[in-house]
Amino acid sequence: MKKVVVTGGSGLLGHSVVKEFLDNGYEVVNADTKLPADPICKTVITDLQNLGEVYGVLTGADAVVHLAAIPVAYSHPNEVTFKNNVMSTYNVLEAAGTLGIKKAVISSSESSYGLVFPLKELSPQYVPLDENHPQLPEDSYGLSKIVNEQTADMIYRRTGMQVVSMRLGNVIAPHMYENFPGFINDPEQRKVIMWSYIDARDAAVAYRLAVETDGLGSVALNIAADETSMNIESHQLMETIYPHVEIRKPLEGYETLFSNEKAKKLLNWQPNHNWRDYVKVEK
Repeated sequence: MKKVVVTGGSGLLGHSVVKEFLDNGYEVVNADTKLPADPICKTVITDLQNLGEVYGVLTGADAVVHLAAIPVAYSHPNEVTFKNNVMSTYNVLEAAGTLGIKKAVISSSESSYGLVFPLKELSPQYVPLDENHPQLPEDSYGLSKIVNEQTADMIYRRTGMQVVSMRLGNVIAPHMYENFPGFINDPEQRKVIMWSYIDARDAAVAYRLAVETDGLGSVALNIAADETSMNIESHQLMETIYPHVEIRKPLEGYETLFSNEKAKKLLNWQPNHNWRDYVKVEK
């Protein structure tokens, strides 16, 4: 049985990721600063900014999945967000690489593109927004994610450890679908995230596949559902909110504007949970 350490396993996405690995025969250890509401594996209380503690919790692991972070901009002073997210990721990758762990997956964000938390409203340069789109954040959270991706590249160059950086869209746990009726018909809402989302269970499958897939090197992947979170077709969303933005391919129906094609290709991954399966849509 392979052992995977999941940092931040007590959080919103963490439960789904821990469960996904357990359901597929892995031994899982959750490294977090708090116990989970629903304990389904061993939890080790760990300060990820303490490198010694990180070495301790990762010893004997075959892979590490790093979810733990301050998850948004401006919930903490800027320097606190930056230090926490950068140092915890550095410590996880430094320890994993030195211990000879061969696979790591870290959590980046759509916020790294700069659209989510700008002081002045920004538009994407083109859609569907893919991994080649410039990353132009104005906030310490988005910047921390770019630094973490660069740390992943560095560790891969030094140790050869595969590191996949997941640029997550808005993570939706199953209970959160009850919120969808409040925004699905309003194009102004959620425009800064290009109306994207990803079901936590589908994200969890992507994390597992990133551990199980070989030969990826250090790579960043957008992780999003196949459709937007809106009940408005994608071409209409663009015409309404971003009429001057370049559209690089014909938009069909409600298709995502946060491209997930690279993740689907490299991981042989397919998101399966669509919000329409859980939300009653008025005709």
